[in-house]
Amino acid sequence: MKLSAKGKVGAAVLVALMVIGFCAYVFQLTQGLCVTGMSNGVSWGLYITCFMFFVGLSAGGLIVASSAHVFHIESFKRVAMPAVITSTVCICCAGAFILIDLGGIQRIWNMFVHLNFTSPLAWDMCVITTYLVINILDIVWLRRGDERKVQMLSYVALPVAILVHSVTAWIFGLEIAKEGWYSAIMAPIFVASAMDSGLALLMCVLAASKKAGVFDCGEKLFADLARLLATFIAVDAFFIGCELLTVAYPGAAGATELLGIMTSGATAPFFWFEVLGGLLVPFLLLASAKRRQRTGVVVAASALVMTGVLCKRVWLLFTSFTMTNVYGAPGISSGSTAARGADGFGMWALTGSYAPTPVEVAVVIAVVSFCILGIAVLSKKLVKAA
Repeated sequence: MKLSAKGKVGAAVLVALMVIGFCAYVFQLTQGLCVTGMSNGVSWGLYITCFMFFVGLSAGGLIVASSAHVFHIESFKRVAMPAVITSTVCICCAGAFILIDLGGIQRIWNMFVHLNFTSPLAWDMCVITTYLVINILDIVWLRRGDERKVQMLSYVALPVAILVHSVTAWIFGLEIAKEGWYSAIMAPIFVASAMDSGLALLMCVLAASKKAGVFDCGEKLFADLARLLATFIAVDAFFIGCELLTVAYPGAAGATELLGIMTSGATAPFFWFEVLGGLLVPFLLLASAKRRQRTGVVVAASALVMTGVLCKRVWLLFTSFTMTNVYGAPGISSGSTAARGADGFGMWALTGSYAPTPVEVAVVIAVVSFCILGIAVLSKKLVKAA
C-alpha cells in the first residue's frame, strides 16, 4: 500500500520535528542539563514525567495482548499485534527519556559496572530490558503465527507487564522523604492508569488503522474494548479516591499542605483536569452502549483518558517537589544564579519551581513524533499479516 499525499505530508512533518528535537538534544549534550528547567531543587522534570507516561502506555498494550492468550479470549487475539506494536514503540520511547534525562550519556556504562540492586532504579532498568525483549519476541512469533510460543510467552509477559509499571511506581513509592510519593498503593495506582491509558492508545490506533484501510478489528470488538476501557477508568478512579482519602482524613500538617497544593495550588489545574476530564467525562461517554458504537466518541474519550493520565503524572511528580523535604538544607537554591548570598552561594528557597524550556519541549516533541511514526510504520508492515 502506497502512502497517500496526506500520509507523505504527515510523515515529512514528523521527520522534521524529529530532526529539530535531535538538534535540541545535541545542544543539551554540549551545554549540559543547565539548558533545561531542572535544578537541584527540582531534579526531575518533563523527561521523567514523559517516562512515567510512556511506560504506562506500553504496559497497558502488552497487558491486553497477553491477557488474550492467558485467559483464552479469542476475540482479543485479533488485536494482539497492534497492542504489542504500541507496547514496543512506547517502551522504546520510555527508555529514550531515561537516556535523555541522564545528561552525560557517555557515562552510561556506569549503570552496568556499578549496578546497585538495592535501588529501585536498578530494578527498573532490568525489568524494562526484559520487557523489551519479550515485546520483540512477541512480535516475531505473532508474525510467524507460532501460536504455541506466543501462548507460552504470554504467561511471562502478563506479570512482567504489570511489574514494569509497578517497579516504576516503587521508584517514587519508596521515597520516604516525599509525602506525596510515599504510599503503599502507588504501584496499584500506576498499574490502573497503565491499563486505561494503554488501552486508550490502542483504541486510537485501531480507529486510525481502520480509517487508513490497514486493519479493521470489527465494530463488536471495538465496542467490547470500549466497555473494558470504561471498567479500567472506574478502577483507576477508585485507587485515586483511596489515596486522596488516606491523605486528607487524618488532617496531618504535611498532608494537608500537600493536598492544598494539589487541589488549589500550583498543580491544581492538572489534578482537576485528570479527575474531571480524564476520569469522569470519559467514563460517562463510555458508560452508554450506544455511544460505545460511535468511533468518534470512543476516540475522544480515549484521548481524554491519555491526557488525564499525563496530567496525573504531572501533579504526582511536581506536587511533592514544591515542598522541600529538608528546609534550609545546603544546596537548595532559589534557581536563580544571579541571587547570591554573602557566602557566594545561591539563596535558599523553601519551595521548588520548575517550567520546561524550549529545549525540553523540542526533545519531547521529537520522541512523541518518533512514537507516532514508529507505530504507523510497524502497523502498516505487520498488522495485516497478523
